[in-house]
Amino acid sequence: MSDAKQKPANLGNLTLLDKSLRIFADVRGGESPTALLLTLNVFLLLTAYYILKVAREPLILSEGGAEIKAYSSVAQSILLVPATLGYSALASRVGRMALSTWVTIFFSGCLVVFWFLGSTGIPIGIPFFWWVGIFNVAAVAQFWSFAADIYADEVGKRLFPIIGIGASVGAVAGAAIADLFIGLGPYILMLVAAALLGVCLGLTFVVHRTKSDRHTKANGVAEKEEPIGGANGFALVFRDKYLLLFAAMIFVLNWVTKTGDYVFDVKILEAAKHAGAASGDVQKLFIGAYKARYFEYVNVIGVVLQLFFVSRIIKYLGMRAALLAMPLASLLGYGATFAYPVLGMLFYARVGESSLDYSLSNTTRNALWLVTARDVKYKAKQVIDAFVQRFGDAMSAGLVFFGTHIVILGTRGLIFVNLVLAGIWFVVAFLLARKYSQKEKERATEQLDGAQENVGIKT
Repeated sequence: MSDAKQKPANLGNLTLLDKSLRIFADVRGGESPTALLLTLNVFLLLTAYYILKVAREPLILSEGGAEIKAYSSVAQSILLVPATLGYSALASRVGRMALSTWVTIFFSGCLVVFWFLGSTGIPIGIPFFWWVGIFNVAAVAQFWSFAADIYADEVGKRLFPIIGIGASVGAVAGAAIADLFIGLGPYILMLVAAALLGVCLGLTFVVHRTKSDRHTKANGVAEKEEPIGGANGFALVFRDKYLLLFAAMIFVLNWVTKTGDYVFDVKILEAAKHAGAASGDVQKLFIGAYKARYFEYVNVIGVVLQLFFVSRIIKYLGMRAALLAMPLASLLGYGATFAYPVLGMLFYARVGESSLDYSLSNTTRNALWLVTARDVKYKAKQVIDAFVQRFGDAMSAGLVFFGTHIVILGTRGLIFVNLVLAGIWFVVAFLLARKYSQKEKERATEQLDGAQENVGIKT
């Protein structure tokens, strides 16, 4: 094979910005501006979410209590059915920019309404908690749908690790900003988040316009904003084996991680009692300090993985290794914790699982959509990333209820269930990776055939 075939043609046209970003991913000539705009976009989106996440805690705990919070995922799953169907119906009638505009305006408007109601003394804790859970999965899923839509498969797989940096850092920034301004009250934070969503919409428009202009220059014809069309998201998922495997993986992933969260919280409470902090302010300080250390480990490791390892794992080890890394870490972590069920062991197991979830696993899951059709990117992604994810959370809540009220499993019993589920997760991820390889080959063949047809038409 000649050197010309081995090296991408646009490596020789690297700008200074392109070269600087190659520290983090395989960036090629002229790709940096759009990638950085998308990175900033998701950074602000995740910043807004984590601001709202902090704002919701005092509201739900003071108005609903811990039990309502624990079982809220069931209500969110129910609410997501009509929400997802409504999203699919809108997507069938408008193009991607109109879809992003209307959905963002809706979420921003909701925040203004919550601010007004809360400021007048009306209790909003429970509905606001449900809304934040829906906003998180729906808005983030829409962003990645848009990113997967504007990039070709090969380009997206290279650049998604950079865009993922924005998500990782945005989560840290949002928590830090909320910590600084929570003294002003949770309702002011809602307005801050609404303003950030407006900026996100502006960035989305800039990226959309940039891509449209490039299409016009390349083809001599302006790109039309066609409706996304197609069936609703649930129908798309149920008739495609690839999407069914994808849905199964997300379902088990969230079941495992949410159950792990519960076991971890129980172990922290037990440790607080042993340390003489059974109740009151002393217990809150103990739990707060332990959780702070946990999130510090997760955030730091997650950002380092996203910056320096994610793109290299995907590039050199492939999507299969990237997909299997998190279930393998969960298997090893829960296996070690089952053998030695102490808080310290569970701490490191959860740190490993969560840091991989927020970095490598998140980027890989979003890259899996690159090989799908446009309607699937928008509609089926909402079903899987929103409804299926929350349904997995609801199953975890059901397991916790069953294991604490019906059959007393104890924390070790729940760890064993998680160990079994992690094994199922590993198998499903393996099958999904194999199906992805088939999809990638089919997609490459379709694109090659399409390119040849275009050449024939021009000739």
